[in-house]
Amino acid sequence: MAAIPLGLQQRDVIGVAETGSGKTAAFVLPMLTYITRLPPLSEENEAEGPYAVVMAPTRELAQQIEDETVKFAHYLGIKVVSIVGGQSIEEQGFRIRQGCEVVIATPGRLLDCLERRYCVLNQCNYVVLDEADRMIDMGFEPQVVGVLDAMPSSNMKPENEDEELDEKRIYRTTYMFSATMPPAVERLARKYLRNPVVVTIGTAGKATDLITQHVFMVKESEKMFKLQKLLDELGDKTAIVFINTKKQADTVAKNLDKNGYRVTTLHGGKSQEQREISLEGFRTKRYNVLVATDVAGRGIDIPDVAHVINYDMPNNIEAYTHRIGRTGRAGKTGVATTFLTMQVTEVFYDLKQMLTQSNSPVPPELARHEASKFKPGSIPDRPPGRDDTVFVH
Repeated sequence: MAAIPLGLQQRDVIGVAETGSGKTAAFVLPMLTYITRLPPLSEENEAEGPYAVVMAPTRELAQQIEDETVKFAHYLGIKVVSIVGGQSIEEQGFRIRQGCEVVIATPGRLLDCLERRYCVLNQCNYVVLDEADRMIDMGFEPQVVGVLDAMPSSNMKPENEDEELDEKRIYRTTYMFSATMPPAVERLARKYLRNPVVVTIGTAGKATDLITQHVFMVKESEKMFKLQKLLDELGDKTAIVFINTKKQADTVAKNLDKNGYRVTTLHGGKSQEQREISLEGFRTKRYNVLVATDVAGRGIDIPDVAHVINYDMPNNIEAYTHRIGRTGRAGKTGVATTFLTMQVTEVFYDLKQMLTQSNSPVPPELARHEASKFKPGSIPDRPPGRDDTVFVH
C-alpha cells in the first residue's frame, strides 16, 4: 500500500513485491486517480491514444489486471482495452481508435499494433511494467523498450533530481513491479525511471512466510504414485501441479484423468480460448487439480489454492518462488510440496538456502549433496588435487 500515495504524487516507483501481495491495486488506484484529473477523452484527442499503458508478460496476467481495473474504472466512466495475442489485432486496433483511457497489453502485441499504425501513444504519460523480471526472462526486453520509446519523451522528468518540477506540466510517471531485480531490470529502471522510490514488500525474491514448504527426494518412477497420494488428501480443496514441459503436462493430466481426478491443464500449447476455459473451470472448482507449466507460474490469481505441487523442480530458484507463490496469497496459508530428483543439481544450493531461511525442513539427501554446499560457478575452497594444473606467476 506504500506505493499508492507515491503514485498519487507522480513519483516513479519500483515495487519489489512478493507474489500475492496485492500489488495490482497499488498501481490501479493511482492510475485511475491520475486519469480523473485529465480532460475527458473527446473526438479531438481520442485518436491520440490512451492516457495510460500497463504491460504484463502473459495474456492471462493482462486479462486479470484488466478485470481488476474494470472493477474500479467502470464507476468513473473510464474505458479499458486489453491488447493481447490470440485475438484479432484489427479489432483491438479499432477499439483503441474508438477512444479508451487505459490499455493493458502484452509487449509483443502492443508493439505490433504500434508498428502497424493501429494505435499511437501520443498522450500516454502513465506506464506500469508488471512482473518486469518475467518480461525480460521471456525475451521481451526489445519490445518493452520499443513501446516505451513510442511515447513522447518530452515529458520525461529531468534527470537531475534537484531540478524543480513545473507544477502545471504533466510528467511521465512509471511504475515497475518485479519479484527479483536482475541486471536487465535494473538497466530498464536506470533508463526510464527518474529518481524512483523503491518500495519493498517483504524480502525481494523471498517466498511468503504463509507457505509451508516440503521437499522430497524421489526417483522419477515414484512421482505419479506420490502425486496421487497427495491429491487424495485434498478433499474439497484445490491444487496446482507444475510440470516443466507441455508434453509431460499432458501425459500427467491424462494419467490423473484416467484415475478419476477432476483435472484440467494450462500451458503454452493451448489456444487463448482453451486457456480461459481451463482457468474458469478451476476457479469455479469444476476441476480441483490444475496441471500447468510455468505459463501459470506467475501473476495468475486463483483464490484459495491450498496446495502447489512441483512434480518437476524448475531449474532456477526464481521460477520456484513464483510457482509456490500461487498459494498462501492475500493472508491465507498454503502448502507447497516439491519432488526433487538428481537431475536438477544446479538449483540445489539456492533451494537449500531458501528452505533454511524459511525454517523449512531440508531433506538429508539435499543437505549432504556436494552441489548444495557451493553456489554453481563458485569454486569451493580446497587444496589443489594431484591431477590439477596449478599456474604460478
